Amino acid sequence: MDGGVSVARGRMPRWLPRAMVLALALVACFQLGSWAFHQLTGLLINVLIAFFLALAVEPAVSWMSGRGMRRGMATGVVFLAVLIGSLGFVVMLGSMLAGQIVSMVDDFPAYLDSVISWINHTFHTDLNRVAVQDSLLHSDWLQKYVQNSASGVLDVSGQVLGGLFRLLTILLFSFYFAADGPRLRRGLCSVLPPAKQAEVLRAWEIAVDKTGGYLYSRGLMALISGIAHYVLLVALGVPYAPVLAVWVGLVSQFIPTIGTYLAGALPMLIAFTVAPWYALWVLIFVVVYQQFENYMLQPKLTAKTVDIHPAVAFGSVIAGTALLGAVGALIAIPAVATLQAFLGAYVKRYAVTDDPRVHGHRRRTNGSPLARVRSALRGRDEEGGGVQ
Repeated sequence: MDGGVSVARGRMPRWLPRAMVLALALVACFQLGSWAFHQLTGLLINVLIAFFLALAVEPAVSWMSGRGMRRGMATGVVFLAVLIGSLGFVVMLGSMLAGQIVSMVDDFPAYLDSVISWINHTFHTDLNRVAVQDSLLHSDWLQKYVQNSASGVLDVSGQVLGGLFRLLTILLFSFYFAADGPRLRRGLCSVLPPAKQAEVLRAWEIAVDKTGGYLYSRGLMALISGIAHYVLLVALGVPYAPVLAVWVGLVSQFIPTIGTYLAGALPMLIAFTVAPWYALWVLIFVVVYQQFENYMLQPKLTAKTVDIHPAVAFGSVIAGTALLGAVGALIAIPAVATLQAFLGAYVKRYAVTDDPRVHGHRRRTNGSPLARVRSALRGRDEEGGGVQ
C-alpha cells in the first residue's frame, strides 16, 4: 500500500502536460504575431494613410456620384485632378530650383569675390580667390564627400524607387476605399447587430466630415497664404514668385507645427540672392503672417470643421509624430477631431454655475494678505502678554 501511494504521489498531474503545451502554443502565437506585425508595419501605415485620404476625398466623390456619375468614375476624376495638380507643382518647383542652382553657380565667383574682399577689408588679410578655390578643390573633405556621394547613388536610387512604390500602393488602396466605400460599409455592418451598425455609420460620417473639413480648410488657408506671399515676393522683385507662393502655401499648411518656417526658408534663400536685406523682410513677413493666421484666420475657418483647442492640436501632433513619424503628424489633428466629436455625444454636460471663479476671478476676502498676517501676529503677541 505504501509503495502504491508513493508511486501515485510521484506521478505528473494529467492537466500539467496540456497546460505546458497550451502555454508553449500561446508563446509561439505571440511571437509569430509580433514578427508578422513588425514585418507588416509599413503596409499597415500605408493602408492607414490611404484610408484617411479616401475619407478626405469622400465629400467630392459623393457629390459627383449623387449627380449621376458612376462612383468609380467620380473617384477617378478626383484622383486625376489631384495627380495633375501635384505633378504640375513638382515640375514647376523642379524647374525653378534647377534654374536657380544654375544661376547661383554662374554667380558664385562674384559672391566669392565679395566675401573675400569683405574679409580682407575687415580683418586686414590678403586672400586670393584663385588660392581659395584651389584649396577647396584639393581639400581632403571635398574628395571624401565626392567619393561618398558616388557610392551612395545606388542607395538614393533605391530609396526613390521604394518611395514611388509606396506612393503607388497608397493611391491604389485609397482609390478602392473611396470607390467601394458603400460596399465596405455594408460589409462591415453585416457582421454587427443593428445598434452597433448605427454607431459605426455615425462614426464613419463624423470621420468623413472632420477629415474632409480639415483638408478643405487647410486648402483655403494655403490659397490665402500663397496669395499674401506672392504679393510680397512680387513687390520685392524676387524671381519665381508664383512657384514660391505655391510652395509656401502648401508646405505651411500641410506640415503641422514647423511647416511655416520650413516653407519660409526657400523664399528667404532666393530673396538673399537678390539682396541680403530682402531675406530679412521675408522673415519678418513670415513671422507676422503666422501670428495673423494663428489668432485671426485659422479660428474662423476651422471653427465648424476641426474645432479643437490649440493645445490639444499641438499635443496630438507631438503624439502622432512619436508614434508614426511625419504620417502621424499629418493625420493626428483630423483623427483627434473625429474622436472628440464622436465622444462628445456620450459625455453628459451640466449647466455651469455663476461662480466668479469660473471666469478666472478670485473670490474677495476681508482684508489683504498683509493685513491678515499682521492680525495673526498681533493675536500671538496678545496671547504672549496674557501668559506673562
